[in-house]
Amino acid sequence: MPAELRSTSEGRTMVLTLSNPEHRNALGPEIYAAGVEALNAADSNPEVRSVVITGAGTTFCAGGNLQRLRDNRQKPPEVQAQSIEGLHGWIEAIRTFPKPVIAAVEGAAAGAGFSLALACDLIVAADNAVFVMAYSTVALSPDGGGSWSLAHALPRQLASELLMCGERISAERLHQLGVVNRVTLAGGALAEAMALAARLNDRAPNVMASVKELLADAAGAPLTRHLASERDHFVRNLHHANGGIGIEAFLSRQPPRYD
Repeated sequence: MPAELRSTSEGRTMVLTLSNPEHRNALGPEIYAAGVEALNAADSNPEVRSVVITGAGTTFCAGGNLQRLRDNRQKPPEVQAQSIEGLHGWIEAIRTFPKPVIAAVEGAAAGAGFSLALACDLIVAADNAVFVMAYSTVALSPDGGGSWSLAHALPRQLASELLMCGERISAERLHQLGVVNRVTLAGGALAEAMALAARLNDRAPNVMASVKELLADAAGAPLTRHLASERDHFVRNLHHANGGIGIEAFLSRQPPRYD
């Protein structure tokens, strides 16, 4: 069966499922392109409030296809560079997508699969999930923003260990470190991610977009500039129709129904 990214809808959540059974859901250019296309479709569809990314079967994603990488060694370097640009286009699309994106991880999230999970806003993982930056094991360096994400999420020494030694790290350990949001029993990651998505779907979409933008900008912005950005977002959201809906619902002790 060819590698594909299956797209389905459950309520107001789009579910993107990595499916490459022969290679444990390994990634490739066709999946990168499909991922960007799916997010573009979800962005323009007001009925979609969130996205969940998961893997078919018992593995989230084994990362890159080593057979393809081996073949690419016989081709001009531009071939692999173009492939990585495709991956990075998808990673950037996830980070800038104005709606919440949740990774539901069962089994292994290796190499670019780990990077993909880290690019999501939230991670739900089964208790048997294993995360590994496997690049150095095969004499390669990270891609997919993995080094950037780990450098921002973990102490330098731990990020160095994961990237240099290719050490495996459990879902429970990442949960303790604040990288994984929820840990479930094996087989339960997708259901828990969908429940989390349903909670987010009930919140004002304009506010979800503001939170993502503010978090994305915070790391590189000086405090004064970030305070100004918070002010602008707050005022804009207060005067949005959903601001009135939320305040009135809270004061009347009724559940809000946001546009």
